[in-house]
Amino acid sequence: MRKKEKQEAVQPTQMQTRVEKGKSGIISIIFGRTGVIILLLLLQIGFLMAGYTYLQGKMYFIDTFLRIVAVILVIYLTNNRTNPAFKMVWMTIIMVVPVFGTLLYLFVETQIGVRWLNARLQHMHDMTRHYWTQNKEVHDKLEQENVQTAALANYVCEYGGFPAYENTGIKYFSCGEDKIEELLRQLEKAEKFIFMEYFIVAKGYVWDRVLDVLKRKVKEGVEVRFMYDGTCTISLLPPNYPRKLEKEGIQCRVFSPIRPALSTHQNNRDHRKVVVIDGKVAFTGGINLADEYVNRKIRFGHWKDTAIMLTGDAVRSFTLMFLEMWNVARNEKVEEFEPYLNVENDRKPEEGDGFVLPYGDSPVDTEPVGEMVYMDILNTAKKYVHIMTPYLILDNEMITALQFAAKKGVEVIIIMPHVPDKWYAFVLAKTYYNELLDAGVQIYEYTPGFVHAKVFTSDDERAVVGTINLDYRSLYLHFECAAFLYKNREIINIEKDFQETLKKCQKVTQEDYKKQSAFNRIAGRVLRVLAPLM
Repeated sequence: MRKKEKQEAVQPTQMQTRVEKGKSGIISIIFGRTGVIILLLLLQIGFLMAGYTYLQGKMYFIDTFLRIVAVILVIYLTNNRTNPAFKMVWMTIIMVVPVFGTLLYLFVETQIGVRWLNARLQHMHDMTRHYWTQNKEVHDKLEQENVQTAALANYVCEYGGFPAYENTGIKYFSCGEDKIEELLRQLEKAEKFIFMEYFIVAKGYVWDRVLDVLKRKVKEGVEVRFMYDGTCTISLLPPNYPRKLEKEGIQCRVFSPIRPALSTHQNNRDHRKVVVIDGKVAFTGGINLADEYVNRKIRFGHWKDTAIMLTGDAVRSFTLMFLEMWNVARNEKVEEFEPYLNVENDRKPEEGDGFVLPYGDSPVDTEPVGEMVYMDILNTAKKYVHIMTPYLILDNEMITALQFAAKKGVEVIIIMPHVPDKWYAFVLAKTYYNELLDAGVQIYEYTPGFVHAKVFTSDDERAVVGTINLDYRSLYLHFECAAFLYKNREIINIEKDFQETLKKCQKVTQEDYKKQSAFNRIAGRVLRVLAPLM
């Protein structure tokens, strides 16, 4: 009833303006740079398909040779250490369409861009390894507190390169509106440098306010570096936007700009949201620099999101994460990190600080750090694991961990959106509902709109807030980051927010899956076959 009243309250002139804006937006996409990129990519796919068809029909020996290669690839994949879900989807494609599947797999696996990026990152890690050492005193204290958590910290430090810290304060934000206001306050306090790294940046109220502060800080002599993911160049920002920012004195880099050339390297996006101010304050979480994140632009009902602010020792890891990505974004000599790490931390340890473990995850190595942290929480929980995630596209290992935790009697609750941002991701997520529900996992949907938060809490002792969704893209294909908290006083506020959000949700039952249209059920099952590549 309220929705109807709001719709009737909109004046005809406003409605007409919205329609005209929508039309102009579509026209700009079709005839602008985005349309050109899409057209060129489609032409390349068309040429590849045409070449494949020609070879298949005209050159029998090539067809036979590729079928033999297909058999070899299936044997190779069977014995490969790759995640079984990726093996399965590739083996299915190769067996159903041997020639095309073989060519596609070889194209994906021989991408020079991915190999270059991996080599560049490995070189960076080797050069900066001495910055990532774990303080032995901190580790010993953590081990005395909890051996299991200390073992997780050992893993993250050994295989991800990220140490655990004490003397770190955490402030949790349960909505984008509060996070942006605090971000602006902290940016105003900057004296030496500001580092910002975001997945989405869109012109509007939020970005205009942030940009005004950045311009002012540059004039005050503060070094400002800003980096955003290349997907923004499709429709959100013009391709020459970095030059415009640089004219204002803001150093700007774009990670992997979208280009009209087929490459799997473009599938690995920088999904991180990181802000570092003077090496003393850092932000991370799900909130990007766009108006929908503060509900000034309504896209999928009310937008629920979260973030945290860190002060103290653990900020150092976010400084390092940013500097690594900044130096990877361009093929230049790696700069000295020391000037940005030698920061006098004037914060004093407080009761309730506990331990904080910031970490990143890379798609070009073989270690799924983000997924392993989530699974460790599920496997070691005693009372509950509460999760907020916008997507639920799981591999068998994560399904097993969720089910096993619930079967042990641990309360496992997942909050999902009720209003999805992507239809295909939503119908795919629902294919996992019943098998999780059967094991005792509880699933709720946020009825006011869309949940974009990426949050785990467990047993009032552990929590994770960051950028990592429960889907293949976040766990395997994107650059991500998060912070693991242990016995930090703010964990109770994160859990309190979960409970408040739960009050606005509706519980999902096995019958709800049957209420979907037949088309959605079939589409979800078909998409699940290709889920690891989505």
